[in-house]
Amino acid sequence: MKRRRFLFIAAAAAFSGAARAENTTWQTDMLGGTVRVDLRGTRGLAQDIVGRIGSTIAEVEAAASLFKTGSALSRLNAAGHLDDPPPALLDLLRLANHVHQATAGRFDPTVQPLWRALAQARDVTEAQAAIGWERVRIEPSIQLAHGQALTLNGIAQGYAADRVRRLLLEEGYAQAFVDMGEFAAIGGPFSVAVEDPALGQIATRRLAGNAIATSSPSAMMLGTGFHILGPRGERPCWSTISVEAESAAMADGFSTAFCLMTRDEIRATLRRVPGITRVTAVDEAGDVSTF
Repeated sequence: MKRRRFLFIAAAAAFSGAARAENTTWQTDMLGGTVRVDLRGTRGLAQDIVGRIGSTIAEVEAAASLFKTGSALSRLNAAGHLDDPPPALLDLLRLANHVHQATAGRFDPTVQPLWRALAQARDVTEAQAAIGWERVRIEPSIQLAHGQALTLNGIAQGYAADRVRRLLLEEGYAQAFVDMGEFAAIGGPFSVAVEDPALGQIATRRLAGNAIATSSPSAMMLGTGFHILGPRGERPCWSTISVEAESAAMADGFSTAFCLMTRDEIRATLRRVPGITRVTAVDEAGDVSTF
């Protein structure tokens, strides 16, 4: 489902400080990769909760998958409009709008036609002309401008992780680690190793009730270009960006956008946007910075 599934981030969910605790792991293949929930403590996952986790992830897939032809997003992209959109898709579009506004447009789901044209080695002129989030209408029905299509691959996985974490919190779990390619923790601390495609491991971060997401533009290439695309032709400023935030969806979306933003632009964004606690950035020279 998510092209950033190719990210070089390792999260073995090493349970820091509680080596003798009893741990339970549940995993399945969804969202285009392996989804995992790690629990610390004696309480395992009841079968009904496993079913609800699966249903929650399936709901996100049904709303936002580009690879399922029957998903709401696929139907929207094919028709250019969608009446009665599912709540998960509306949630994702509102989140996307927030990140778009907060990053001066760097996060823009309308780059999908450009991504597809580059992946197929086609002329990009028409696709570039279709870019423009400001032309998308979200409610009451979703309307796209001529030639537009959306990708939510830069935020949907984090949103799914948040949904599963919320479910577990509501069921009373106090120590859990949710891995959807982006990571969300209940309790902790949990150790997450962050890696850069060229340098390997560049940091180990400890999650305690928060979330982390990482983007590496060169982790997947479109011909000779990077898979993270600037809506106005911006090229990545960083080799890797890792964002820690209160929610995995925020970490997910902002890690994508920050790849296209300078040091000063990231700092200015952090002053305006609450909920982001740390940014770790690796530049092309291999130098590591934190914000």
